Amino acid sequence: MDSDEVETGSEPKLPELKLDAKQAQGFISYFRRLPENEQAVRFFDRKDYYTAHGDNATFIAKTYYKTLTVLRQLGSGADSLPGVTINRSMFETIVRDLLLERTDCTVELYEGTGSKWQLVKNGTPGKLGSFEEVLFASNEMQDTPVVMAVNVTIRENERCVGLAFVDMTKRQLGMTEFLDDDLYTSLESAMVALSCRECIVPQLTAAKSPDDRKLRDVMARCNVLVTEKKKSDFRSRDIEQDLGRLVKGPPEQHKELVAASDAAAAALAALLTYTELLSDDTNYGKYIIQPYSLDLYMRLDAAALRALNVTESKTDANKNFSLFGLMNRTCTQGMGKRLLNRWLKQPLVDVAEITRRLDTVQAFVEGLELRQDLRSHLRRMPDIERLVNKLEKRKAGLQDVVRLYQASLRLPLIRTCLSKYDGEFSEYLQEKYGSHLEEWTQPDHLGKFDGLVEAAVDLEQLQNGEYIIAADYDNSLQELKTERDSVEKQILKVHQQAADDLGLPAEKSLKLDKSTQYGHVFRITKKEEPKVRKKLNSQYITLETRKDGIKFTNAKLRRLSEQYTKLTEEYSSTQRELVAKVVDVAATFVEVFTGVAVLLAEMDVLLSFADLSCTSPTPYVRPSITSAVSFAFSFRCEGSMIINQCDVVLYCVENYAKHEPMVHLPKMFMYLDSALYAR
Repeated sequence: MDSDEVETGSEPKLPELKLDAKQAQGFISYFRRLPENEQAVRFFDRKDYYTAHGDNATFIAKTYYKTLTVLRQLGSGADSLPGVTINRSMFETIVRDLLLERTDCTVELYEGTGSKWQLVKNGTPGKLGSFEEVLFASNEMQDTPVVMAVNVTIRENERCVGLAFVDMTKRQLGMTEFLDDDLYTSLESAMVALSCRECIVPQLTAAKSPDDRKLRDVMARCNVLVTEKKKSDFRSRDIEQDLGRLVKGPPEQHKELVAASDAAAAALAALLTYTELLSDDTNYGKYIIQPYSLDLYMRLDAAALRALNVTESKTDANKNFSLFGLMNRTCTQGMGKRLLNRWLKQPLVDVAEITRRLDTVQAFVEGLELRQDLRSHLRRMPDIERLVNKLEKRKAGLQDVVRLYQASLRLPLIRTCLSKYDGEFSEYLQEKYGSHLEEWTQPDHLGKFDGLVEAAVDLEQLQNGEYIIAADYDNSLQELKTERDSVEKQILKVHQQAADDLGLPAEKSLKLDKSTQYGHVFRITKKEEPKVRKKLNSQYITLETRKDGIKFTNAKLRRLSEQYTKLTEEYSSTQRELVAKVVDVAATFVEVFTGVAVLLAEMDVLLSFADLSCTSPTPYVRPSITSAVSFAFSFRCEGSMIINQCDVVLYCVENYAKHEPMVHLPKMFMYLDSALYAR
């Protein structure tokens, strides 16, 4: 369907925008004062639903509702403003598409009433932070957004590119500086390898130059959002001081890196300003910084990525159409998928590292029991990376802490699986995985975390879906619970007394209800009301008469209900304070859980490769890698039929080698380091 065409079918049922004339005029006045921003899609939180207005409303109507009939005019006459209402599920769908699929929009969320509104959330494809709960509440995080800054300078007639990037999910900073050609070939390779979603560049003061257009063409090919910032942001004057606060470890480790890369340091300064990392003190001392080398991985451009169908596309006929879809047998919640996605865009060129991966996969292929047991445990693992991120930012709740606890309990079981394996690579697996798991699960590491959760959380209530602090964890909480339980017993006693007084069986005819409006109340049906009308009018207070019956109370029940409500509020307040303290203590284990996440994600991906190899109808064999430049490998296939994506890549390798010098062979073959097993 053309983007300008819309369907004229039945109008979808949308929330109703209820504003009186004064409220409507106040909002229109506020909206007209907002600064213009063609990239921003602005939403306004109306508590039970959301609205969008102006050009944004038309865009949403066309793109997501596929009809203009959903538009409503706010106000009247020349000053009227088109708008569209959006329910919560549709809001999540739209925001997910804008920030995860498209790269031409940013998202702003406002809260307020009348003419008083304020921006509360701001998200871009590279900065998802404030919208993560919306984006990934019911979906796995399949990629980590990376935002990059690029600073191009001309030195002695050569184009020098200073590049810096940040992965806020993994809390990693990187920087590099390199000479590039006039088509920005190396920059494009870096953007592909890093899965860049947004790029910060210096703002133009005049018309775009041919070189600037080429730079933007590269970003368009890589589907990257371009964000222009002031040139004054690209100054590295305070970068060492800023990194001293952000980066863990002694400052000497990054001083040399910054000093050797002026252009990259300026790009990093602009990136820190844009991401506002320094405005959140929970980031201090939590980031790592490392130099990025273009030679670590095979260089790919966006065209090669698309031509080889490396990543998934919405237009794929089935999952096996892409290399990612074929190879994704991961079973952790998101961690494995993200790592596989990254590995496919970063094919290794280090023979030793490829061999180590091959050794692990061979161990998993040959160890059937090991493979099955590990998959059984990994599929029960939560997304530890996301939980750790929430924990560090103090956005975690008790449920998040419990999920980390459940993951911690499974680590000794994984270690036991590895220790049972006695094949050729048992020593290597123990060194690679087992030794770390043994260290982390010691009483002085995650043993302390497990003890904290077992002492603080009421684990018996988990089966009821409740995540609360155990009453005996804190004396004041225990006292409040004891007092509240006592009041509750008195309420039940008053209920029985009222039943005896009215001559109605308790629970069967005289119900005891609890509501937010009235607290504890008695309730009888209209049919029973005539039997007790006289006493009801003289000795009780009628609160409400509805179809489901009559609600009433007496002085005793009202007093006890008020006591119960007050104690419950105090109990909840104490619970919140204790949860905050538990989260603070749990956050001290972030570094350990970060290591756990890295280890489990890698294990998950390599198990996925082994599973693919073992379940394929045509046998896979291990390639023999002889050098970093030319590769010899065993190749066995039933006939010459191309079965799937791996076969396509191998077919390309075989034919490529016939017509091109052997020095080019690694460029085609290196994708097989991701599959690790060739047909």
